[in-house]
Amino acid sequence: MSTPDELDASRAPLLDHLIELRRRLLYCLAALVIAFFVCYYFAEAIFSFLVQPLLAAGQTRLIYTEIFEAFFVQVKVAFFAAMMASFPIIANQLWQFVAPGLYRNEKRALLPFLLATPVLFISGAAMAYYVAVPMALHFLLSFQGDVGGVNQEALPAIGNYLSFIMQFLFGFGVAFLLPVLLMLLERGGVVTRQQLVSARRYAVVGAFAIAAVLTPPDVGSQLLLAIPLCFLYELALIGIWFTERKRSRERGQATAE
Repeated sequence: MSTPDELDASRAPLLDHLIELRRRLLYCLAALVIAFFVCYYFAEAIFSFLVQPLLAAGQTRLIYTEIFEAFFVQVKVAFFAAMMASFPIIANQLWQFVAPGLYRNEKRALLPFLLATPVLFISGAAMAYYVAVPMALHFLLSFQGDVGGVNQEALPAIGNYLSFIMQFLFGFGVAFLLPVLLMLLERGGVVTRQQLVSARRYAVVGAFAIAAVLTPPDVGSQLLLAIPLCFLYELALIGIWFTERKRSRERGQATAE
């Protein structure tokens, strides 16, 4: 049986970890709160940036039908912008919490994934903003005009438009993280490269299914997401092939020594 001293010794590291976790979470929360207030001050400018694709599509009016809708839209804009602005600090705090418990080779393996995550997310969001959203808006707004003798006019609500564009930005951003996810799964031993290669056809079907869910029903918007997803899947396979070769060389050197 464990003695009281042994139990106290086992509790001490756990308590230290919980205190450290609380400290890191407080830093993350403070960064998010500060970023929120800063972004709320610039919420109108941020939203004016988000509506540029709508203006480019020829729509110059946005309405709100609920008295608090415009205010809540500004709050949502500030929150979404604060999440993106504070992400580097949050990721750094999580890394600072996890890193002391990792070996040097594990740190070297995980750090590139951590650095690649914001780059891939921003790339996906940029593609959504500059390519996918304008194409989708041109398609959806093309239904305006005379329909059976009745003038059909689009009057998008400000809250609906924000949800629409955020769905695109976050959908494309998260979808572009596919290589990071696959390489982490392979690194953790969940899947192998051979399994991913054999599942390529299912990955293509899955890419088009994801595109069908995240984009409007026009073929152009769906292809704009499905094709990059297929490309990113292949990119992940290439990256895994390189990491496998590197690990094989390191094992060979370790055996030789």
